[in-house]
Amino acid sequence: MRLWRSVVGKLWVTILLLVSFVLFILTILLLEFFQNYHVGVVEKELTHTAEKVARVIENHNDLTLGMELGKEIIDEPVNIIISLDQNQSLYSQDSTVFQKKIHQYISKDNKLQSVKSKEITVKKEVELSKESSNRYENVIVVGTPLHINGEDGAVYLYQSLGVIKDTTRQTTKLILLAAGIAIILTTIFAFFLSTRITAPLRKMREAAFEVAKGKFDTKVPILTKDEIGELATGFNQMGRQLKFHINALSQEKEQLSSILSSMADGVITFNRDGTILITNPPADRFLQHWYYEQSEEGEEAIPTTVRELLQSVVVTEMEQTDELSLQGRSYVVIVSPLYNNNTIRGAVAVVRDMTEERRLDKLRKDFIANVSHELRTPISMLQGYSEAIVDDIAGSEEEKKEIARIIYDESLRMGRLVNDLLDLARMEAGHITLNKDVIGVVPFTERVTNKFIGLAKEKKVSIYFESDVELNKEISIDPDRIEQVLTNLIDNALRHTPTGGEVTVSLTEKKGGFLFHVRDTGSGIPEEDLPFVFERFYKADKARTRGKSGTGLGLAIAKNIIESHKGHIQVQSKVDQGTTFTFFLPI
Repeated sequence: MRLWRSVVGKLWVTILLLVSFVLFILTILLLEFFQNYHVGVVEKELTHTAEKVARVIENHNDLTLGMELGKEIIDEPVNIIISLDQNQSLYSQDSTVFQKKIHQYISKDNKLQSVKSKEITVKKEVELSKESSNRYENVIVVGTPLHINGEDGAVYLYQSLGVIKDTTRQTTKLILLAAGIAIILTTIFAFFLSTRITAPLRKMREAAFEVAKGKFDTKVPILTKDEIGELATGFNQMGRQLKFHINALSQEKEQLSSILSSMADGVITFNRDGTILITNPPADRFLQHWYYEQSEEGEEAIPTTVRELLQSVVVTEMEQTDELSLQGRSYVVIVSPLYNNNTIRGAVAVVRDMTEERRLDKLRKDFIANVSHELRTPISMLQGYSEAIVDDIAGSEEEKKEIARIIYDESLRMGRLVNDLLDLARMEAGHITLNKDVIGVVPFTERVTNKFIGLAKEKKVSIYFESDVELNKEISIDPDRIEQVLTNLIDNALRHTPTGGEVTVSLTEKKGGFLFHVRDTGSGIPEEDLPFVFERFYKADKARTRGKSGTGLGLAIAKNIIESHKGHIQVQSKVDQGTTFTFFLPI
């Protein structure tokens, strides 16, 4: 079944049908030609013989002699009948029964009878019914005029066409045999030709399937230099060009994918109907936040705000911008039209996470508010006590001194606040200058801790120093800056540790540097406030509220100092169990 569907089968059937049709037409023409040819030859021979017999009889004017000569002249299967005006048969080589049948046809046929009266020769084919005792079916009769002893007659020669039919049958057998051999040879030739034609086509088909699988290096062998060879050459060139263009497309796709993946902003491509086509990782996170925030009944694929922007872009063909919040984060969405020639086929949305910018903006506003708040109290006190002095409200000298001392303390507080703000601004701008020196880490830490023994006694808090580091270990740091950090951490610990509590400063060695721990048993810091303790002016729980002497910038300054030393600082705390500040300084 597969053969008939193949090119080989189709070519073979086409060639075979064509040759068979040609042979069939040729066989019919040849058979007709041979049959007409043999009949013509027999007619000529019979006419010539009949005329010869008639001339002999006329020349000798002797019918008996003519009959004897005619007997000698003609042979089987030719038979002779001589008829005069009396319509009598004078001589016949055949049986009486057959002679009578011939006489009957000759007597009834006007054309054969006209031979006697006209100087013409008549040829006619006579059909006889087939009988079992008679081997003749059809005969050909030739009549020529005869004039003897003043009488008109005719010499009739007739011959059976069975011999011609036998010859025709033999010829038919030979033609059919030749046709059969021709068909066999045609089949072999057709298969050979089809194979020669289809062999490279099959290879090209296999190569095409390999190319369809992505194997663009597949080549078709060029076996000939004809059209099929040129087709194979064109196929190989097509494969090379296809591989080149596919590689170029892949590189462009990878480049576009790399660009989209490395973008900090989210990119989403939409169809006109809102179907998402392309996204990058930031956009995926944005959509995940949206899916998470939706209720279970929600079926929206994109936020309503984005969908409205998309519809507005399709209608107005102008860029649209809006802002929305998801999962506590702020996003700005910019939707631009995406054109296909002159029509809008969709839109491109750029999703920008503005959370950090909004946070910094809020910090800026909070910073201004906090600075204003921090300065307002001392300024108010300076203004109030100054008015008391100007208005002579203080009656005694001691009261005046007390007011002057308060004014001096508040001015010092304002000075510290301004200096801390300036230091913090320089640090965050990267303008901090470190005067590094190589010092013994253990003596340095112990000395800073011992500075607070007197203050600890006043507050009735125990302070300890612990270390498992060898005394000869040294570190390269800016001792003034690190002392500022330790001082701030220990002062905070003492300030927030109740009477009878403990503050422990410990030093341990770690791979690549040293760990400093300042641990207290104070009130602790609430968990929700821990991420913000290193921000400027951040006020934690009431239990951790700064005293009047603090500026609220100490921990922010400490963090910047530690980071400028390539270290890091962190805090751990539990409410009513204490707080531990830890910072690491590399060697």
